[in-house]
Amino acid sequence: MGGRAVPDRSALDPDVIIRPTVGLLIEVAMARTLNVESHAIRRDAFLDAAQRLIQTRGYEQMSIGDILAELDASRGAFYHYFESKEALLDAVVDRMADQATARLEPVLADPGLTASAKLEALFGGMAQFKAERKELVLRILEVWMSDGNAIVREKMRRLVSARLVPWLERIVGQGITEGVFSSRYPDYLARILAALVQGMSDLAAELWMGRQLGTVTFDEVERTFAAYLEAFERIVGVRPGSLKFLDKPTLQVWFG
Repeated sequence: MGGRAVPDRSALDPDVIIRPTVGLLIEVAMARTLNVESHAIRRDAFLDAAQRLIQTRGYEQMSIGDILAELDASRGAFYHYFESKEALLDAVVDRMADQATARLEPVLADPGLTASAKLEALFGGMAQFKAERKELVLRILEVWMSDGNAIVREKMRRLVSARLVPWLERIVGQGITEGVFSSRYPDYLARILAALVQGMSDLAAELWMGRQLGTVTFDEVERTFAAYLEAFERIVGVRPGSLKFLDKPTLQVWFG
């Protein structure tokens, strides 16, 4: 009564709590903290569960409920990390790309390797990485080839391009400096090569499907990849037969 009015700070600042005491109002600041490591671990648990279920059941057959049951988690916890099932698939693919990058980057940064050796290491390393995750890659390929998943295909293409082009730019630049690659348009070369690789990936998916249906022979697969390699060599300006990307054992893993 008759005292000075105390402003309602709690109405102005959501991070301040006003605690009443005898004759006093004490402001207690509540610090918002986020345990980043705990957040990442929990998010990875959802990705691990999704990866297992995609691999064993397939993406279309997997439901958000399956993931929640796998982790004994709430629906609210899932939506804290992912907006949708599609966003979860994006995150699984992004993590695979991050893992591949972590493996390939030290090789591509090795000053002791020539540009040609790095190019072979890039494509050989990508093939090996996928072979180690063959079941998961094939399940994702099912999503890729589905008629109703054009948006997924476009997202994956952009992801591949975003990772691949910078690597190729570095390798192409080194190759031109070394005098082993040649082009009148070196600034465009990496993007052209990336587009060639993506076209090869699309065709590889069709060849794989053809092998499952028995409509494509292994010899056709070998000749198709040989033709792409020849085109690659011509674009970078090296002599025929100087680059080796995919050997027969690697092709046998996928198309044998």
